[in-house]
Amino acid sequence: MTPRLLIDAGNTRVKWAAVSGRRWLTRGEAGYDELAALSAQLAEGVRVYVASVASDAQIARLQAALASADIRWLESSTCFAEIENGYASPIQLGVDRWMNLVGAWHRVRGAALVVSAGTALTVDALNATGRFIGGLIVPGSELMRTALRQGTARVEPAGGGCRDFPVTTADAVESGIVAALCGAVETQYARLAAQTASRPPRCLITGGDAGRLLPHLRIAVEQVPALALEGMAYVSEEAERI
Repeated sequence: MTPRLLIDAGNTRVKWAAVSGRRWLTRGEAGYDELAALSAQLAEGVRVYVASVASDAQIARLQAALASADIRWLESSTCFAEIENGYASPIQLGVDRWMNLVGAWHRVRGAALVVSAGTALTVDALNATGRFIGGLIVPGSELMRTALRQGTARVEPAGGGCRDFPVTTADAVESGIVAALCGAVETQYARLAAQTASRPPRCLITGGDAGRLLPHLRIAVEQVPALALEGMAYVSEEAERI
């Protein structure tokens, strides 16, 4: 089986996995200024698949690290296996969100809320038949802090903790951010659950801020750190057959 190098190129970091068939060989993660370990994965015969939402400058760094590779750029599609993309314009759905949805469906095979907590928070809903019925995009925690820092004169947005009733400004900021992010997840979960009353939906969460939200969510949530890569593994495996 020809080995494949899967690369999930996000807004701030790159995650990768080397796979052979459905067997995972190794995984890694790095910032865009530290891609040497990724370059080391380029053994002879490895096919490279990239799902990217990165900026042009970050893509240039990634391409430099993969200079010897034949890169296959993945995109969102109207469907994959049993999964149907219900976006108004399916190709405009972020490829990271699509790969998360593919990975989630192969884990759950039923209704699921798919949450990615990174630079932005995305909250996407799969119904019981595998149709993506829509989702939210919310500024992530650091974007919210930046907005407060830039838009207010006397609010220090750093260094706080999450409290039920904050009595310091720093705690109020952190608690407000967590409440906003968790509220988006819980609201969408309730909406999806109302459509799937016979069997409650599962909730999967991925992304660098997942650990920040997990203690505060009031629904059952499963953390899946490499969810997009799992989706990429299925999509790239199918591409190898074509």
